[in-house]
Amino acid sequence: MTPSLKILDYALASLLRRKYKHLALLAVYTLTVAVLASVLFMTQSLRQEAEALLSTAPALVVQKLVGGRHDLIAEDYAAQIRTLPGVRGVEARIWGYYYDSLYGVNLTLLGWTSAQGETLELLRGQLPQQPGDCALGAGVAQTYGVEIDDSLVLVDQRNQSRIFRVSGIFSSDSQLLTQDLLVLGNADLRAFFEIPTGLAVDLAVQVYNPREIATLAAKIRQQLPATRPIARSEILHSYRTVFNWRSGMILSLLLTALLAFAILAWDRASGLGAAEKHEIGILKALGWTTSDVLQLKFWEGLCLSLTAFILGTLGGWIQVYQFGGGLLRPFFSGWSVLFPQFDLYPALSFYELASLGALTIFPYLVCTLVPAWKNAVSDPDAVMRS
Repeated sequence: MTPSLKILDYALASLLRRKYKHLALLAVYTLTVAVLASVLFMTQSLRQEAEALLSTAPALVVQKLVGGRHDLIAEDYAAQIRTLPGVRGVEARIWGYYYDSLYGVNLTLLGWTSAQGETLELLRGQLPQQPGDCALGAGVAQTYGVEIDDSLVLVDQRNQSRIFRVSGIFSSDSQLLTQDLLVLGNADLRAFFEIPTGLAVDLAVQVYNPREIATLAAKIRQQLPATRPIARSEILHSYRTVFNWRSGMILSLLLTALLAFAILAWDRASGLGAAEKHEIGILKALGWTTSDVLQLKFWEGLCLSLTAFILGTLGGWIQVYQFGGGLLRPFFSGWSVLFPQFDLYPALSFYELASLGALTIFPYLVCTLVPAWKNAVSDPDAVMRS
């Protein structure tokens, strides 16, 4: 242990002798790790948020397909699905999207039912109880500048103005789910979108045993061939795919910066300067073995890369969880104009942290040891003369 500690002490002294060069490399190295860590942290946190929200979603959503496209489904299908063993309940849902050209925002309109009302927590007020009532997300209320008992004017399918009374506003804790949400009574929303009586947008199916979801989906497809059952796990898989695609897109946009760092690291590590080569030659002449020289360069590279990894990881952590993601959030927020303001909660496994370390530490160590080995196995006199 004593020789290794002395070599480590010499490696730290060697880094301090060329501190300005190493500080410049450390700054670029840390920035690169921070960017990678930020993307990883935000992706994992959004996955966790999606899983938490979908935990209360219906086990199955049944849609009708016409020409391969989503179409309105007959509410009579709900009675047929209820007869299947293992089905706890079926609910016809009315919902849709609304674009307000005056404010330039997209809203999600949802028809209220008692089952949905149990899962939507309000900060104040109540869900629609009478015709003409509506409940708003915090982002919608802020955009239109309305409060409880105020009037909200929307233009329906026939291009006619409809006036709704605001009966409640969702709490800020549910912004990820309700930021752009507008809840109306089923009858009001059916009239707003001109959805005929007896038809619904889709059917929400609840089951007793989650392990029977795939079996029930197959039975529904067999009994109702024109429908498409979508399991909750499939929706979650779609969210994961979207987040992975967006994180990959961000990394692709940052590819130029990553390549610049890779070139800098390779040039710094592989292109040993004359002073460093001279130092290796002197150490060899003084009796240092090749393994001692490699150990010296290993400690130098490990100290630099590990410091950059720790600082970069902390920087990414602060940027995502203290400042809300900064410039990365718009890439993950989606197409909606009303971006939800929510706190990201840490969600990172040891495997992902180890993968980040392997991607940032191991390549630099290789770039450091390979040229050092080439000079260490050479004749000391030749190395010093070169």
